[in-house]
Parts: sequence; C-alpha cells; structure tokens
Amino acid sequence: MQSGVLWLLFTLTVCGANFSPPVVNISLDQAPEIRWLPLKKFFSRDFLQKAAAQVIDSTVPAWVHQAIKPVVRALEQFIPQPYATEIRGLAALYGSDISDIILLNFAYEVSAFCTSIVAQDTKGKIYHGRNLDYPHEVLKNLTIDVLFIKNGDVAYRGTSFAGYVGLWTGQSKNKFTVTGNERNKGHWWDNIISAVLLKNSPVSWLVRETLEEASDFLNAVIQLSKIPIISDVYYIVGGVYPGEGVVITRDRNGPADLWPLDTLYGNWYRVETNYDHWLPPPKQDTRREVAKKALNATGQNNINLHSLYQVLSVVPVCNGITVYTTVMSAAAPEVYRTVVRETCGESFLTKVDGRN
Repeated sequence: MQSGVLWLLFTLTVCGANFSPPVVNISLDQAPEIRWLPLKKFFSRDFLQKAAAQVIDSTVPAWVHQAIKPVVRALEQFIPQPYATEIRGLAALYGSDISDIILLNFAYEVSAFCTSIVAQDTKGKIYHGRNLDYPHEVLKNLTIDVLFIKNGDVAYRGTSFAGYVGLWTGQSKNKFTVTGNERNKGHWWDNIISAVLLKNSPVSWLVRETLEEASDFLNAVIQLSKIPIISDVYYIVGGVYPGEGVVITRDRNGPADLWPLDTLYGNWYRVETNYDHWLPPPKQDTRREVAKKALNATGQNNINLHSLYQVLSVVPVCNGITVYTTVMSAAAPEVYRTVVRETCGESFLTKVDGRN
C-alpha cells in the first residue's frame, strides 16, 4: 500500500485548474428560439463567429464546407424539436447562416476524446468524473456550465460549449449522472448520412433528452442503450445507490456491451477512454492504465470527488488537449464542479473551493 501511495505522489503531475466556466441559466419554459439568448451576457457576436469558424475549418476541409452547405441547410427539416428551433435562434444570435450552426453542432460530434470514470466508495456512494479532450484550443473559452430551468427549478444541468445544443456531460439531481466518450468508428459524413436517411439522433442530444426524461438510473441506462444514434459511442452512467454504475458501449442501433460496477469482486470503479474495454488500447495511449493505477493507489476507502479530480489530473489522463474536467455525484447534486484546464500545477481545492 505504501508503494502505491508513493507511486501516486511521484506521478501526480497535475494539469492546471485555471478557472471555472460561466454558469448560464437556460429556461425550458421559454420559446426555443430565444432560450439561448443569455449567452449574450458572456460572449460577443464577433467572438462567437470567429470561434465557430475556427472549429468548423479545423474539422471540415474548406472545399467540403462549401460543397456541403446546401445539404446541411436541407438537414434542418430533419432535425427534431426543440433542437431545430434552438439552432435557428443560435444562428440569429451568431449572425450566421443556419447551415454553419448546424455544421458546428455536428462537428462537435466527431472528435470527443475523453476519459470517464465511475466509482463507488466503501459506503456505497457513487462518484463520476470526466476529462473532455478536443483538439480545439478555442473551446476552453467557449466552455459553459448550463442550468436548464423548468418551473423555476433546475431540471438538469450539464457542461457544454456556447452554440452547442447537445451535452456530453450532465447530471439529473438525485437520479443519475452521464458522460459520453467517442467510440472511433466511421467518419463525420457517415454521421450526416445517418442523420438524414435514418433520422437517428446525435449522441449528445440523446444525453440531453435522457437527462430531461429519465426517472432514475435504470430508466436512463435503458434509454441510452436502445434509442438509435448517428454514431457509435460510450455512455458512462452513475446513479445514487450502491452498484449503480455502468459503461454502455453503443453501436448505432443498440448496445454492444454493458459493463457494470461489480464491487463483490473488487471492481469498484470503471475507466473508459475511447476503446472497447475488452480490447487493449493502442500502445501509445496509456490513459486507461495510468488512470487505473492512480485509482488503485488512491483506494476505495479514499475515493471522493477531490481524489477523483486528482486521478483525472494525472498526465496523460489530463493532457495537452484536455478542455475541462467535471466531477459530480447525483446524490449530492450541489457539488457538481467543472474546471477548465489551462496550465499545470494548480489544485482542485485551491481553485474551486478557495482552500489553501
């Protein structure tokens, strides 16, 4: 045990927690075309336009961007509500062609390299954390925590980017938490075809729908497992009761695998990056093994949101394209924390809790 602690202390080069993102209140009681207007308090139109162009241009070749515009614009008629109207409202907010905002939302669906962890302590409490990695530096200044308000109360919350209607990270208080990790199959144009011809949902929209609709952990797992989506993905779900933690490996049409917590056999955590858990990851990507070593060194007795954050701060689990880290627990919804990662060396306690 001592050697494990020494290993953790030796390798715990932390990625910095430079700032918390702005918290944006989005009222679900308002009309969809105006509910994202609170973004104006935090972002100028000029910045949003430049940021969107940067994300699209770095994801879609320029000639493809121009050639596909008519197709993407036609895609609007296939987008379900309330997302179609929300996207129209965002296009007005951005002062952009609606095809660009649609393309921006699909661009975010294709490159989410992540690490997600769900863990249970010895008292049966469930903790859930994630690093979201994107190869777009500008996203650090677009990151937002969103409170979705309904009838004056927080219906659910999540972490996203300005201009994006989906969620890769979210929490339904006292019910469940969920994160999505890319499962690298297919190409972005396959996703467009899946959306147009098959009318499947983007993976991040299903996260948001589940947060709004699912009544509990089990209902969330069923919904995230069965509803057709435009691309393969890993959904990681945490609940409020002992044993409520699972990694769902998704194909477009249904589950390929369910990988739950199994504390009776010592499996008190699950780590998911971007590879099927039953297969070895590429030799050059050591995030999974490093995270597991850090969790083992921490121990089930010591796992909590603070120690989980430190595990997610170990290099290369935290790395040069890590945009943000979120830690959460559905049974304690008030402690949901997101930190935008900028430089190395600052602790979670100092930056988030104001502790020394």
